[in-house]
Amino acid sequence: MTEKRVILIVLDSVGAGEAPDAAAYGDVGSNTLGNIAKAVGGLNLPNLQRLGLGNILPLLGVPPLTEPADLAQAGAFGKMQEISCGKDTTAGHWELAGTPILRPLPTYPDGFPADLLAEFEKQIGRCTLGNITASGTVIIEQLGEEHLRTGRPIVYTSADSVFQIAAHEQVIPLPQLYEMCAVARRLLVGEHGVGRVIARPFVGEPGSFRRTANRRDFSLLPPAGNLLEAVQSIGLPVVAIGKIHDIFADQHIDFSYPTENNADGMTKILTAMASHASGLIWANLVDFDMQFGHRNDVAGYAAALQAFDAWLPQLWPALRPQDLLLITADHGNDPTTPSTDHSREYVPVIAQAAAMRHGVDLGVRSCFADLGATAAAYLGAAELPAGRSFLPEIGLA
Repeated sequence: MTEKRVILIVLDSVGAGEAPDAAAYGDVGSNTLGNIAKAVGGLNLPNLQRLGLGNILPLLGVPPLTEPADLAQAGAFGKMQEISCGKDTTAGHWELAGTPILRPLPTYPDGFPADLLAEFEKQIGRCTLGNITASGTVIIEQLGEEHLRTGRPIVYTSADSVFQIAAHEQVIPLPQLYEMCAVARRLLVGEHGVGRVIARPFVGEPGSFRRTANRRDFSLLPPAGNLLEAVQSIGLPVVAIGKIHDIFADQHIDFSYPTENNADGMTKILTAMASHASGLIWANLVDFDMQFGHRNDVAGYAAALQAFDAWLPQLWPALRPQDLLLITADHGNDPTTPSTDHSREYVPVIAQAAAMRHGVDLGVRSCFADLGATAAAYLGAAELPAGRSFLPEIGLA
């Protein structure tokens, strides 16, 4: 069995500038990395700079590498444009896996249809609150006290294809909340087949509610032929870290490591690398999006980027000569804009491997699926439905 291994790290929502079709999504001017850097007077990301992040886009505090000696030590770097319909987690990850979503998943800017919600309430035996588009942190402040008083779960959505259920853990225990989500998932099929049903548990008192790490996503089944299936079909293990397990509905995953936050996710990456010598290790670091992007917390987002950068010297010694490290994102979520939703942006792509051609500018890739195609080709898996491998460009074909 081959000892080749791909470590794929998704920095959730770390976009690299507005996509050409940003206007269609209301995201003109969004630039998650660039705007954060300007807002905080410059980012301190020396390790990502060393890999070539500053060569992908103008980034205050992270200048591009220009010296031949520096480029000879860098990774390969570029950015990718999304072709899927949407700008959410599901669309981004499925496209990264080589199976873009070319027909838009349903969204509900005016709330869910009355008959659909009535059937949901009938099946769970409770009335609901909300049924509006809202920020998750805002809606629990608005309706949390009434939820405590009535026991009614809070149903809401966003610009994404999601059905979200918020509940206080002492009012609706986690097993009951998860069962409600399972009911919703069974109902939300066909024309109402949203990408994800999301459990959003919280704790605390009015005025100081806070969401917990017990979130759980109930996703649509992913398309056939994706990267996970391709890797598993040749006998290599697929290891999921963080919400990768949920995004792919536990399909074609051999080992799963749940995480509480970015710090835990980074620890679990190292744990997985010590335990699994080959195959695909795919991690999602969610705090950038969940804790900072959706809350428009610029300072927190910048600090999280710098914490990830500071962790990279712990990752590098764990890389083996046959490893391919890929760092990317799944969409944007610019905390400097008035919106608290995801943004339609390019995403960065950085590749690092011992035997690769260093300092290669990968340019602008035509779809996120190029990353999945590259991972599949490196591991010797079957060609994916979409994407073009950049292994030849970095000398690993």
